[in-house]
Parts: sequence; C-alpha cells; structure tokens
Amino acid sequence: MLTTFPTETSTMTTTISKTNLNAVVKRQRIQDVIFYRLTQIFSLLVLLALAGIIVSLFINAWPTFQKFGFKFIWYVEWDIINEEFGAAIAIVGTLASAGIAMLFAVPLAFGIAVFLTETCPVWLRRPLGTAIELLAAVPSIIYGMFGLFVFAPIFADYVQMPLQDLMAGMPLIGSLFSGAVNGMGILAAGIVLAFMVLPFVASVMRDVFEITPSILRESAYGLGCTTWEVVRKIVLPYTQKGVIGGVMLGLGRALGETMAVTFVIGNANRMPTSLFSPGTSIASTLANEFGEAADFHISSLFALGFMLFIITFVVLAAAKLMINRAEKAKGF
Repeated sequence: MLTTFPTETSTMTTTISKTNLNAVVKRQRIQDVIFYRLTQIFSLLVLLALAGIIVSLFINAWPTFQKFGFKFIWYVEWDIINEEFGAAIAIVGTLASAGIAMLFAVPLAFGIAVFLTETCPVWLRRPLGTAIELLAAVPSIIYGMFGLFVFAPIFADYVQMPLQDLMAGMPLIGSLFSGAVNGMGILAAGIVLAFMVLPFVASVMRDVFEITPSILRESAYGLGCTTWEVVRKIVLPYTQKGVIGGVMLGLGRALGETMAVTFVIGNANRMPTSLFSPGTSIASTLANEFGEAADFHISSLFALGFMLFIITFVVLAAAKLMINRAEKAKGF
C-alpha cells in the first residue's frame, strides 16, 4: 500500500528553508560590510595620524624654512643667541652614528640568526632566542647609562688609545682616529646603538629564516651543499624581503634613538672631524634643547624633527625600491 504526503507541507518546508537561507545570507553580507568598514577605518586612522604629524611638524617649522630655505639643510651653524640655525651638524651625526651601528649590528645579527636556525643544538635554541628577545625589551635609557658608566671607560682605555697609537701618522685614515680619548664620540654612539639594534634585526632574521620550507633545505643538503651554500643559495633568496625589512627596522630605530645616543655622543654642536670627535644627532639635540627653547628656537627644533622624518621616509622608500628591483630581477 502506498502512502502519499501532502504537497502543501513539502512546499511550506521549502519556503521556510529558503527564507532562513536568505536571512542567513543577508546577515552575513551585513557582517562583511561592517567588518570591511571597520578595518578600513582603522587603516585610515593610521594615515590620518601620519598626515597630522607631517602637517604639524611643517607648520611649526615653517618660520625656520621661511628664513633659511634649503640652506637650512647644509648650514653648519647652531647659534641660539644669534638665532642662526642649520641642520648639517645634526644630520651628519645622525647618519654617521646610525651607519656605524648598522655596520656592526647587521653582520652580527645575520650570524646569530644563521646559528639559531641552522646549527644551534635544539636544547639551546629556545633559551638563546629568548635571551636575544629580552635584549630588545631593555629601555633605551638603560643602554645609555651602560654606555656612559660602563662602556665609555673600557672603550677609552682598551679601544680608543690602542687605535689612536696604531693609526697615528697613517695617511688618509689616520685622521679618522684623532681627537680626545674619553670614551665618547661618534664611534662610541654607533657601537652603543649597535647593541640596541642587534636584537631587533636578529629576531626578524631568525623568524624569516625559519619560514623557509624544510624540503628546500633537505633537498640542498641531499645534493651535497654545505651549510653556507644552503644559507646563501636557498635561505637568503627565499627570505630576501624579510631580511631587508629587518635591516630597515633596525636602521629606523637607530636613526630615531634619543637617550642612548645623548649619553655617549658628546652633545657638541660642531661638525665631527674624526670617529672620536664629539657630535650630536637630531634626536639628541631635540632631547637636550626642547625644554628650554622659545620662539624661533622652537621652530628650528621642529624643523630638525621634520628633517628626521624626511630622512626616515627616504630610507624606507629606498628599501622598498630595492625589494621591487630584486623581485623584478627574479622575474616575479
């Protein structure tokens, strides 16, 4: 015997199912729109904050730019009494100390990252990596106090004096190691900055080295490659973007560092003539003088801050250009 079900019940069930499905789809679309707008607002807030910083710096620095023009960039004078200001001394000190820091920090960070990812024993990998990350959490003023009270005396007795005795009288490079031997100066500031930058660059390099697929490493080792060949031909090409990003992160930190540099750079408003000469940086000048500045002096300090922003922007733009060229060379 055959049993038949009413067609009205089946039709009603189908209608209810379609109604529920439409309601779910409509709710999901609304959620997607809300999520999209929220994330868009968060991104625009960053751009608005950046634009606000640029505009505020430029407005406050305008009296200085109006008086000196482009001359402010290369003018070698910082006379508060006569209101004659130039950014050349601070720019040179900033670039020199940051360059020295990266010269020391990048090779060390690369070696640390390679050791942690390629040759370090498993039992040592985690505690050593944690120790390096803890160095990044040390406040900058602690590095400055270490540089002034611990590093500077040791640096003067065991590095500056032997270097000066060894290099004295040598053509071209001898003058780079002249000057007072007191543990302070451009070179000392660069080395202290290297201590600060090192954990940032090493941590980023280690993280990007770890994302290299194991099958690539194993294949290279299977073909008879040495560890250095694996790093140079497999790991570095695969993680090039991350490595450059880590270096730029460290460079940005070195360019904008304030307290650590202020303690050991010497804070002298004169153009450095050697690596041992005292100097100043943009950040240290701002830290030392902003509290007592007034009128046109404040405008000149804002102009220095604007110049630091421009330098950082140029560095990041150059890094992005390097990455794009490398990707084009690979054919991506």
